[in-house]
Amino acid sequence: MNEMTSESGDRRIKNPFERYLSLWVGLCIAGGILLGKIAPNLARTLDGISIKVNGAPVVSIPIAVCLFFMMYPIMVKIDFTEVVKAGKSGKPVTLTLVLNWLIKPFTMYGIALLFLGVLFKGFIGPEAMDLVKMPFGLNLPVGATHGAGTVVLADGIKMLEVPLWRSYLAGCILLGIAPCTAMVLVWGYLARGNDGLTLVMVAINSLTMLLLYGVLGGFLLGVGRLPVPWEALLLSIAVYVALPLVAGYLSRRWIIKAKGQRWFEEQFLHLLTPVTITALLTTLVLLFSFKGEVILASPLTILWIAVPLFLQTIFIFVLGYGASRVLGLPYRDAAPVAMIGASNHFEVAIATSTMLFGLSSGAALATVVGVLIEVPLMLLLVKVCTRTTHWFNG
Repeated sequence: MNEMTSESGDRRIKNPFERYLSLWVGLCIAGGILLGKIAPNLARTLDGISIKVNGAPVVSIPIAVCLFFMMYPIMVKIDFTEVVKAGKSGKPVTLTLVLNWLIKPFTMYGIALLFLGVLFKGFIGPEAMDLVKMPFGLNLPVGATHGAGTVVLADGIKMLEVPLWRSYLAGCILLGIAPCTAMVLVWGYLARGNDGLTLVMVAINSLTMLLLYGVLGGFLLGVGRLPVPWEALLLSIAVYVALPLVAGYLSRRWIIKAKGQRWFEEQFLHLLTPVTITALLTTLVLLFSFKGEVILASPLTILWIAVPLFLQTIFIFVLGYGASRVLGLPYRDAAPVAMIGASNHFEVAIATSTMLFGLSSGAALATVVGVLIEVPLMLLLVKVCTRTTHWFNG
């Protein structure tokens, strides 16, 4: 944890990277747009250093390195032995799983489709198009249709041209199916929740993502008439979830055995937070260097994406918090349930969107907007929790 407790008993975020994450993201937007103007080909060149299959780029090596260092520090913090304690907290664990995997993905799809595909479609541009990667292994001729997209040739590479609003929808979908396993530790702590329950759910959600992330992602992308790159989805899970998960688990065991639990928690973990945030911010700078022209041409783009993400977060929080009260959960369990449901694992969403659709895609931009609004919104919800503890028994 990178927080502290003041003399008055209030909990505060101590680490400046986490405390001012929204500010850093804002600076990355400005820096990325400026970089795109000064060196327009830099991000494209870096993204072009890729593992290719049949001549098409599949995994951008620089981005993959950045994203691994975003994920590894998160995974190494998880003590999976805590999962066995979940049996002692049956109701909150069950409620959290239902919120995260049976409700949240579908409400995110519905809310995003309503706003991006209906209410805001005219503002985004009904005819505005976006270029995204062809699904891994798919070799269609130029001019062929796939879902809502058409195969075109861009810089000698076959790409899919899809409506821009559908590309934004894809990013929202990837956010909705990624329950948070990182910053939620901070939100639960600040809300004076049950830290043990939060850790248990982080471990369970990390394991559940291996099974359900690709299935739900493929299904909802297909329903939205978006390209469903099943092979790339599975590869994304392997690279961005399974690999750092295994690396974190093995290195955690080795370091604790060699140096001890205290050194691991007080020394090693504190070195990792700047690594995570630096890797995240580097990725964001590259992404916004691609999307700078789109944002400058239509500054309200961020707002159109942010509205459904904001409403989805509030809806899931209210649903989880209210259900916890109805089920008679104590406050220290209700707060983590609501926080885990409301927050998103934007690291995985950014990683997956860049692999599936490309760093310059609207889908990748939508996942970054999730980062931009999550920190201030979740801090607001923390205050809601701490001021409503009297609603719960215990």
